[in-house]
Amino acid sequence: MIKRFFSATALVYVLPVLLVVPNVALDFTEFNSVWAKLANTFAPWGVYMLLCSLSPRIGRTTLFFVPLMVLCAFQIVLLFLYGQSIIAIDMFMNVLTTNAKEVGELLGNLMTAIVCVVAIYLPPIVAGVIFTVRREYAARTALDTARKLGWGALAVGVIFWIIAALTVPSFKWTREIFPYNVCSNMVTAVVRDAQSRHYADTSRGYTFAARSTRADTLPEVYVFVIGETARADNWQLFGYGRPTTPRLSARSGIHAYPKALTEINTTHKSVPMLMSQLNSTNFGDSVALVKSIFAPFNESGYDTYFISNQRRNGSYIDFYGQEADSAVFLTDGHDPHHDMILADKLAELLDRTTAKKVFVILHQYGSHFEYNKRYPRRYAQFQPDANSDAVKGNRAQLINAYDNTILYNDAVLDSMISTLQGRHVPAALVYVSDHGEDIFDDPRERFLHASPVPTYWQMHVPMIVWTSDRFNAAYPQMHAALTANTAQDVSSSRSVFHTLLDLAGVETPVLDRTQSLASDSYRLHDRRYLNDYNESVPLGDSGLRPYDFARLDSAGISISPKSASQR
Repeated sequence: MIKRFFSATALVYVLPVLLVVPNVALDFTEFNSVWAKLANTFAPWGVYMLLCSLSPRIGRTTLFFVPLMVLCAFQIVLLFLYGQSIIAIDMFMNVLTTNAKEVGELLGNLMTAIVCVVAIYLPPIVAGVIFTVRREYAARTALDTARKLGWGALAVGVIFWIIAALTVPSFKWTREIFPYNVCSNMVTAVVRDAQSRHYADTSRGYTFAARSTRADTLPEVYVFVIGETARADNWQLFGYGRPTTPRLSARSGIHAYPKALTEINTTHKSVPMLMSQLNSTNFGDSVALVKSIFAPFNESGYDTYFISNQRRNGSYIDFYGQEADSAVFLTDGHDPHHDMILADKLAELLDRTTAKKVFVILHQYGSHFEYNKRYPRRYAQFQPDANSDAVKGNRAQLINAYDNTILYNDAVLDSMISTLQGRHVPAALVYVSDHGEDIFDDPRERFLHASPVPTYWQMHVPMIVWTSDRFNAAYPQMHAALTANTAQDVSSSRSVFHTLLDLAGVETPVLDRTQSLASDSYRLHDRRYLNDYNESVPLGDSGLRPYDFARLDSAGISISPKSASQR
């Protein structure tokens, strides 16, 4: 049976069917029009049939299709992982900016998907090699029939294509026909990566015209901690039923913002937004042109430091971090450490510095998958936590391990705050995670983050601001505003930059106090999302589903919050 199925003649018909498997799967997972779905199936299938009918040397033709089969396999694995969407531009960017160890951890836990694609595409590849070596040819009659089928399928596909274009205003064949859409995304990712490599040139000369509004002799310390993959719903501080943040929950001076959402669910975009004045509305146009938040602090006389517990990846995160007076990547030559090393490094830095004004950004290792590798075993309070296979049946253990990462982060942040409190100077710490995470939370069975279509779990992030007693005494109006704004809707992507500048007394024409949580003029106009094409869209149009809207409602988070004057 197998021999007949993969004979040289049969392969002429079988190969196009295997190549169109992702198209058929996407027809079920995507929310495109029926005409677009039919075009997405018939047009590519027709093209594949025509290509397979060009030469009787079907083995050689099959090997020609190997790159496409790899792309098809990638697409199928993505559907296993996220349940929908084509391979997005950001997925290719994630491949370029994610370290190999993390990729290996993920792939090692997706064996079902990998076995599936190997079972689909390895047999025709092996057959192609055999037929090429043995010079086995397909029958001419089969090629003639395949050619007729190919022209017929292509004609039908084009008709559906035209109907979709004429009747569905939102139809864009460049985004809805596989594999053209994915190939286009791949090219765009390469272009974006090349653009980022020239960042030093394109941003040269950019200035914030910043100055400090406070006396040079006044000692001040401001720390920004960038979390990794922490979601607000698993924080005791935000109402979670488990004691995952016992230290922060008991500490005074904490301002917690339970209605904070990020505007993007992938690290390589979210962190640059947090480290600059960028947000979803200007990211695509300006990310290669502006400098990071270190620049206005540098211009204002602060000593600046960037300490990262993540590997360099050649992205804007690295470039922005290197604009600090001192940039240290703790993983250079090492595997990532547990995050308490960041608290230790902060204490060492403050002990040795002679600067009056200090600004530090700490980039955490955080709560990224595999969760049980992100904390020392003594913090494994929630048990069992050993099984990290990415399947829904392991959700209980995955949640246990994930909650342990939050518990450990609680200890890390508490240690940093203790260090700052011990300085007896005006000081503040701002913490926010870059994005959240899916952990098989609803019937969609979504897992991880950075999916082309976001979810509530990936968007709702923990955000806190801690201020010292000396700060509160020196700037009571800011302390009052920080407290009052805890009830407000917040976009972390928009607020962090302006909040930090405002807290530190850094004045610049770029500063927008309506986006600063330390200002009584703070307001959030609307919720936005940066999609895969770097287009800013209303959050309600980002692809969120009823499950997400229900969770947003239960958290009291508005999709279209009114301005402060309208409340």
